[in-house]
Amino acid sequence: MTPSTPLPGPCTRGLAVALVVALVQGCATKPPPSREQIQAEALRDTTVPQSWSSQATQGAVGDNWVASFGDPQLDALVAEAIAHNTDLRIAAARMEEAAAQVDIADAQLKPAIGILGRASSKPLSDFIAMAAGAIVRLAWEIDLWGRLRYARNAERAMHDASGADFRFAQQSIAAGVARAWFVAAETARQQQLAEQMASDAQSLVGLAEHRMRIGAGSEDDVLIARTNAATYQDAARQVELAHAQALRALEILLGRYPGTAIASRSDLPPFPTTAPPAGLPVDILARRPDIVAAQNRVAAAFNRVGEAKAAFLPSLSVLLGAGRLESQSNGFEDEPRNTRSASAMVNAPLYTGGALTGSLRLRNAEQERAIADYGRLALQAFNEAEDALNAEQVLASRESLLQAATSDSRRVVGLQREAYRIGKVDLRTVTQSLLAASATEVTLLHVRRERLNQRVGLHLALGGSFDATPAAVLPAPADANAPAAGGRR
Repeated sequence: MTPSTPLPGPCTRGLAVALVVALVQGCATKPPPSREQIQAEALRDTTVPQSWSSQATQGAVGDNWVASFGDPQLDALVAEAIAHNTDLRIAAARMEEAAAQVDIADAQLKPAIGILGRASSKPLSDFIAMAAGAIVRLAWEIDLWGRLRYARNAERAMHDASGADFRFAQQSIAAGVARAWFVAAETARQQQLAEQMASDAQSLVGLAEHRMRIGAGSEDDVLIARTNAATYQDAARQVELAHAQALRALEILLGRYPGTAIASRSDLPPFPTTAPPAGLPVDILARRPDIVAAQNRVAAAFNRVGEAKAAFLPSLSVLLGAGRLESQSNGFEDEPRNTRSASAMVNAPLYTGGALTGSLRLRNAEQERAIADYGRLALQAFNEAEDALNAEQVLASRESLLQAATSDSRRVVGLQREAYRIGKVDLRTVTQSLLAASATEVTLLHVRRERLNQRVGLHLALGGSFDATPAAVLPAPADANAPAAGGRR
């Protein structure tokens, strides 16, 4: 039901006064909950400790973590990926979409002005006059209760969320490039090891054949040596395939054609000598862009609840018009005349079949979901940081143990090769020691790479930026009087 109260043209001044009064008395929108309030609600069943459970370095979380690996090639690759990665282009387009939605919502708060024009050559009939001319019309819904402002603020919050999502995508891409670069370096080193093992196995074939010629060996030893040599050569081909796949994965992240044209390191870079400061657990809720995005989505849901509540209240729309018309009737033309009009319309919803109530329930449920999602992401962030901090200690210990084991296993292989040459041990013993030495060295290489990966994961979990001068993580709070985020008209 829509009661309408037309106002005659001479009452334009009174209408203007009424509009001013309506604007002054219009209800202000409520600000969304603060980060602390969202944290308290989302983590109401969780006690966040004052310090990390795992061993951590004290101090504020730093940025520019890519440079900490001391690899100029990695620095250049990360910069290239940030400039050309296709996933980031998608995230940037989503930001533009969100900015456009802000402009659309902001436009609902402004008057809409248009021209209504009409022209005719003769009346439709002798009894119906045909008017010709143009009228400028202004239509404006006065946002008395904040419904339109809540809608605009919700879109601003979603725009801020998309911006935080974009920054998190940048950090994730930087981390992905670093990890792919380490995999390429690991497989390059594995190729060297596999080729060395294949060469060692081939030399055992020659030694077995020599022992058989002088009567100290047997044909069984020769066949075993040849089988082992073929197995190591096959392993070398498998590692070659893995290396090519690692290079293609890296090239995809860089936005390049996956043609294995990029050259990798021949070995893993050294592990950074200093541990990064981890700050406090609660700090990551303000630093990590994905958590900031979740916070903005809660703000958007809050504003949509306000929009749904305001929809229960009457709306006021104003229509103003002014123009010049001329008409024809019975073949006679009237003198052109100026025309003005002004009207106001109040729309008070009385019965909507439960649509408004259902919409409010939907928005309330969306807000609860957004808060729960914030809590889920926060716990996930805590877990990622704790895992990375714990892995720092465990992997450092494993690397130290495996380095000693690798050195010992290499010495064993050398001693047993000499023992086999003089007939003290059989070929199977030499082969087993060679396999054990190879497995230990490959495991050491994997642990070194995993340790680098965990350091990258720690930076990502703590919310440290890969850039030396990161953009501000937290956007300025939305203000009802602030300009539209997109800046477009």
